[in-house]
Amino acid sequence: MGTADVEAVWRTESARIVAALTRFTGDFGLAEDAAQEAVAEALASWPRASPANPAGWLMATARRRAIDAIRRRAALQERYALLAADPALDQEIDPDRIDDDVLALMFVSCHPVLSPEARVALTLRVVGGLSTEEIARAFLVPVPTVQARITRGKKAIAAAGVPFALPPVGERRERLGGVLSVLYVIFTEGSTATSGEHLLRPDVAYEAIRLARTLAALQPDEPEVHGLLALCELTAARFPARTAPDGTPILLADQDRRLWDFPAIHRGLAALARASQHGLGPYGLQAAIAATHAAAASVEETDWTGIVRLYEALGRVAPSPVVELNRAVAVAMASGPVRALAIVDELIAANRLPGSHLVPTVRGELLTRLGRLPEARAELELAARLCANQRERSVLLRKAAALS
Repeated sequence: MGTADVEAVWRTESARIVAALTRFTGDFGLAEDAAQEAVAEALASWPRASPANPAGWLMATARRRAIDAIRRRAALQERYALLAADPALDQEIDPDRIDDDVLALMFVSCHPVLSPEARVALTLRVVGGLSTEEIARAFLVPVPTVQARITRGKKAIAAAGVPFALPPVGERRERLGGVLSVLYVIFTEGSTATSGEHLLRPDVAYEAIRLARTLAALQPDEPEVHGLLALCELTAARFPARTAPDGTPILLADQDRRLWDFPAIHRGLAALARASQHGLGPYGLQAAIAATHAAAASVEETDWTGIVRLYEALGRVAPSPVVELNRAVAVAMASGPVRALAIVDELIAANRLPGSHLVPTVRGELLTRLGRLPEARAELELAARLCANQRERSVLLRKAAALS
């Protein structure tokens, strides 16, 4: 087995291994460190002799590392004796088994004592199995920054005495929103990168989808879990048509819809149907908007009036300036740019999205449709200056130049 094989096994099994070790040691940081040491040992030994049961090998090695660490802690001798004698950790890992340990690990990684940045880093590291370097690359931050976030996160969990256990049922639903928001942030960064040379980071987006599927399997009765999964699947279905071979962004109106991933659309619609059984929440409503796009043969044939209604519903349950801005885009398609421009100007007057390139982008498009070309060009040039993603910026500059 080579490095890629070790990484593949780790990506699949890391959450179960860290979760099992955390449950039996009671120490989240120790469990994660022991698991990482097991991976390092696998990278050194597997190329010479591949184990028959790679996941079991990683678990056994991580267990030994945890025992060694506990041995060095004189105050934990009693816990060591319990751990060493516990037969549960000697059981083989069933690769098809998903249990509450992984769900507990998600809740620990997304605990409210952590900063949003630490929640994302820990979730990707201990639940998703991404390396520090991969996380840094995904969010375009230095590796030491990610390392510091993970270290601070583990210390914060230890200092707060966060137990490795599922929250009580009542608290679980309340904290589930935090878990979903972390997965949403990860997926959003993958679907439209905030900065850098690429519009899409599919590996990041697909990792969020994998985690959302895991969460849906663990929490099958939570509508918003299925709503988020539906949103991710339906949005990712458009990835193949969103960029040209050289990475140039392709706007929705110009996309070849034959390239869309139709199995992903079917999966998304199935998840949306499950979410709809108990009424749609914020993620479900966003998924319904994505489903409306997926059902249309073209931009012109899209049910924009229906999308406006969905954004209005979303604005009632989860109001935000981004929702209002998106509603303005839908209003422009359904009723024309005049009404839409009024919505955007209200956002500007209230200073709802300061520093965002999205507002001048939309305003520039609306002014273009109204024939106010000098103003439109100024807005698009402003949007380009504010935009940190090089691909998006190039599109904005091209549009502005076309208005000369």
